[in-house]
Amino acid sequence: MTESLNYAKRLMSQMKEVQPTFRGLDDMALERGVILDVPLYLIRQGLQSPVLVADTNTYEAAGQTLMNCLEAAGVNSRLCLIKPDEQGDVVADERSLMQLLIEVEPERTGCLIAVGSGTIHDITRFVAHRTGKPFISVPTAPSVDGFTSAGAPIVVRGIKQTFAATAPLAIFADLDILVKAPQPLVAAGFGDMLGKYTSLLDWKFSSTTAGEPYDEGVAAITEQALEVCVKHVQAIGDRTEEGIRILMTALIESGIAMLLFGQSHPASGAEHHLSHYWEMAYLRLGKRALLHGAKVGVACSEISSLYHDAADHGVYPYAEPTDWEQYRTSVQEWLRKVPAKEELAILLQQAGGPSSLQKLGIDEELFHQSLKEAHALRDRHTILRALNEAKVGASR
Repeated sequence: MTESLNYAKRLMSQMKEVQPTFRGLDDMALERGVILDVPLYLIRQGLQSPVLVADTNTYEAAGQTLMNCLEAAGVNSRLCLIKPDEQGDVVADERSLMQLLIEVEPERTGCLIAVGSGTIHDITRFVAHRTGKPFISVPTAPSVDGFTSAGAPIVVRGIKQTFAATAPLAIFADLDILVKAPQPLVAAGFGDMLGKYTSLLDWKFSSTTAGEPYDEGVAAITEQALEVCVKHVQAIGDRTEEGIRILMTALIESGIAMLLFGQSHPASGAEHHLSHYWEMAYLRLGKRALLHGAKVGVACSEISSLYHDAADHGVYPYAEPTDWEQYRTSVQEWLRKVPAKEELAILLQQAGGPSSLQKLGIDEELFHQSLKEAHALRDRHTILRALNEAKVGASR
């Protein structure tokens, strides 16, 4: 395990000392071949009869190997292969949740094992929470920072909402599997990390202007993880073993930062609100889903442009926000850490992902609608919300 993950593990130990009732992340492993350690971990923890949760792609990537390992170790397991929707996408929605809930028989199931990336983990952690079952994380791609999260974004009747969920007891991130992840998934993971530029800025703004809770230590963990990713973007884009290790470590650390804080503020701001808005629009239109991190990366570059224009140049989408002048100097100072839109686009290109709305596939109409409405998806006092509320104030 890297020194960085050792540090993350120490943070979790400290959290458990402060919150003895917290149960999660007893173990973290990021090495080659660690999927082979899952059966012994289950046996030691007394977690028999697991339900392995995967989709067809993640089952091929790691699920079949894990099933064979469990069988060889004498661990009786069952498979729940989450079915895709009409567009061929696996979605964390009511149908997927019900499919897994039916499979988890209370008297028979000892634990759940999420084998996949973000969506599979969201489905698994939600059901684990509602059934009182622990779950183990086996990532198949370094694509999101939600592997260790205690919240699950779920689509309910077409609306994406975040629900309380369960953090994994352990995470077994096998480099042999992760280095084989498709380039778009790796680039999506980098895009999810890149979004921390604007989420950290929005967090400071919400704390300063609306008194939302803030933690300097948690912010520092997230910022450091982001900086390491940016420094090694070429290795990540080339999918070298070291690049994948760095990216996966950063994603885990970002997830732990959210666990330590207890909310998603460190890693989710206006860029995530745009991403969620686009996702719901695509569901309504019956279009194939876009990768979460790819959307977040492009949304981050657009939000950066909007914020720089407002704070540095006095260019507002609607009207000057109420009481803006008392915060503008602070926002300008914070924005020094946020690269310009063009710099962010170059980083996204180096990681091998889409770097613009056009390359992502988001049209101008949807984009402008999201700038006006996405802030309402979460009760967060982001700069995007402040800029939109200026329009309301100007029309009165």
